[in-house]
Amino acid sequence: MRRWTVRVQDAERGSSVVEFVLVLTILLPLFLGVLQLGLFLHVRNTLTACAHEGARQAANYNGTPDQGAAVTRDCIAGALSAGMASGVSPGTGSAGGQELVVMEVRARMPALGLWGPTFGFTVAGHAVKEPTP
Repeated sequence: MRRWTVRVQDAERGSSVVEFVLVLTILLPLFLGVLQLGLFLHVRNTLTACAHEGARQAANYNGTPDQGAAVTRDCIAGALSAGMASGVSPGTGSAGGQELVVMEVRARMPALGLWGPTFGFTVAGHAVKEPTP
């Protein structure tokens, strides 16, 4: 008389494919979300650095806001894309009784990877205006 026994290996055959798909449905969106966050932070930090660079140029004692805006646009075009440099606007402000030069950059970025619906955000760079000698 033969006994029929089911081995554990035979009962679980094919289950690794199902487990892989179940784990992938959780990990893939998580990975893509972290990747999108990293892309957004890179773009935002680059735009902020370019705005600061333009504000420093305009804050020189012989600098003008238009020169600062041009430096900001050139920096953005060199680091990211010329299309993102269209929303640069110079301005002035004050803090602690000192005159400030403010470079504001408005940009739009896709919410899903490099495509899809976009959202807008604004960054600014500030520099203390040098007094004329």
